[in-house]
Amino acid sequence: MKNEKDNLDELFNRFENQWDVQELNPDHQMKFLEKLNKKEPTKKYWFVTAIAASIVLMLGISLFYKNEKPKEFKFASKETKRTDSIFNILIDNELVKLKEKSSPENEQIINDALNQMKTFDADYQKIINELQKNGENKQIIYAMISNLQTRISFLQTVLKRIEDNEKFKNTSNEKTL
Repeated sequence: MKNEKDNLDELFNRFENQWDVQELNPDHQMKFLEKLNKKEPTKKYWFVTAIAASIVLMLGISLFYKNEKPKEFKFASKETKRTDSIFNILIDNELVKLKEKSSPENEQIINDALNQMKTFDADYQKIINELQKNGENKQIIYAMISNLQTRISFLQTVLKRIEDNEKFKNTSNEKTL
């Protein structure tokens, strides 16, 4: 410890006349406080310019932002994707058959069937959302397949009913002997 003190004393002796010992003016503190308390006039045009620049930036971003369609859900397994696509092809085929049967007599049945299909589609979308959230598991896959099967059988039942109505209409106009 004594050795360190000797080193410090020696250092101070060596730089004795080289220290900056100039004293500040007595009113230096007052001038400093005045400058500190002095408020510069606020420049409102900077604020307005900043707002205008923000608006221009947002408009620019919105113009260049591509409004993309939501991406289709990608199934985790190929089997699930294949099953979904096969069922959807079958459903689309049944819908085409249903629309081909369109006539004034069948209009109410077809409209009711299409409204019911919207309900099935909404249920299916809920299942897909659940599948996205929780991943593939047996219960969700079963619910998805069940929904698809229900839609197909529903469309087949509606088509059968339309055909039965057409047969009844044709046979009721015939006279039997």
